[in-house]
Amino acid sequence: MTSTSSTSSIITTLGGGSGVDMIKLATDLAEARFLSQKGQLQSRSQALEARISAASTLRSQITNLASALGDRIRNGDLSPSPTLSNPSIAQLSLLPGSPGRGSYSLEVTALASAQTLASNGYAASAAPVGEGQLTIRFGTVGASSFAEDAGRSPVTIDVTGTDTLADVARKITQSGSGLTAYVAQSAGGTRLVVKGQDGAANGIVIEAAGASASDGVTPPVAGQIDYLAWSPTTDSGQRKATATDAAFLFDGVAMTSASNKVSNLPGGLVLQLTGTNAGAPAQIGFADKTTQITAMMGDFVNALNDITASLNELADPKSGELGNDAGARALKRALASLTTQVVMPNAAAGDPRTLADLGLATTREGNFRLDATRLRETLANSPAGASAMFTTGLFGVFATVDSMARSASQRTNPGSLGGSVTRYTSQLEKIDERLAKIAEQQEKVREQLVKTFTSSDRNVAASQSTLAFLKNQIAAWNAPRN
Repeated sequence: MTSTSSTSSIITTLGGGSGVDMIKLATDLAEARFLSQKGQLQSRSQALEARISAASTLRSQITNLASALGDRIRNGDLSPSPTLSNPSIAQLSLLPGSPGRGSYSLEVTALASAQTLASNGYAASAAPVGEGQLTIRFGTVGASSFAEDAGRSPVTIDVTGTDTLADVARKITQSGSGLTAYVAQSAGGTRLVVKGQDGAANGIVIEAAGASASDGVTPPVAGQIDYLAWSPTTDSGQRKATATDAAFLFDGVAMTSASNKVSNLPGGLVLQLTGTNAGAPAQIGFADKTTQITAMMGDFVNALNDITASLNELADPKSGELGNDAGARALKRALASLTTQVVMPNAAAGDPRTLADLGLATTREGNFRLDATRLRETLANSPAGASAMFTTGLFGVFATVDSMARSASQRTNPGSLGGSVTRYTSQLEKIDERLAKIAEQQEKVREQLVKTFTSSDRNVAASQSTLAFLKNQIAAWNAPRN
């Protein structure tokens, strides 16, 4: 801009020479030289931007449908949901992707519990416990016996001469053994409470040894490390709770669990046992989803028709931005086969396997419609099978639509909408690079023209000045003499 302004100033100083605006003339001529190329490239750029927008729109529509369907299933509106006639004994849930079907009985006779030990009394939580080591072993603790779990390493707690009851509690809790410990104030003094994990195999015994240990003849007292030792053979009331497994009857079959959470059950059921009902079995079933499925299929048909309408417009062979696009054609084929595609290959005989079984049908025009009669028949004959199609597992309605959305979004697949976006974006970037090079070339041509025209204008100005001088001389020669 400084060079241009200086040149313009020089031309103005010289009187304009030819009287022509050389700067504008150079600019106009440079633009005219590349106008055709730029116009063609800009036209192609606009077309590519329109194709990118169209492909992105279709890809977003199918992706949004999959996302909305997944959210609706995960939020419990459509997915199978177990019910229990006595909710006080357990909380029910399903493993992700489980079909959720059938009916079962549940009778809980015992809950899993953890062993709890409360030590002999101390004067205060800050009372020293004595120098030495506590060794905690794991296994099955009986009324007066202990069977150690050989596959589980014992935990060793090093205790210094200045450690207090509170220090020992902290060290046990931080040992990474799954044990928890704390100091409790009781009527009989301050006690160290040690609690294990649920399950009969998680019982514990505590051994003690070290410099402060008693002589083994006289009973230990507070301040001696073995005052904290415990075994079932020496128990004098320190055991407050016994480690036990949960026990229950599932369809009359006796089962046990080390935890109150039980997940190895038919149908993907997960139980969180919370109470007992011995002698009064409760019934497990699954909620009727007929109303929700019917409403969902209506919404599903409407969403598919919205996508179809966009696809028909954007992929129109004559007027659509994606009239000959491979990704658009792939989406058309996927939608066309949607009604007959087997979405539940693992379905039992007689259960629905395709979306057509859920009432999804097509019209002659290629749109979707809901076959209400077919849907009612499926829901009446196999309500559990229909409900099982609405999970977030490997098979079902969501898995099918999600797979379609993922395929459409693959940017490395040239036959998908994602691949189309990648291809068009790459072409657009090349056009932008070409336009940038043309702009550089145009500026070079303009600068060269400015130099040429400026030089010419100086010559014209000089000629005009010489001509004016000669005219004045001739006029002087021809003037009458007195």
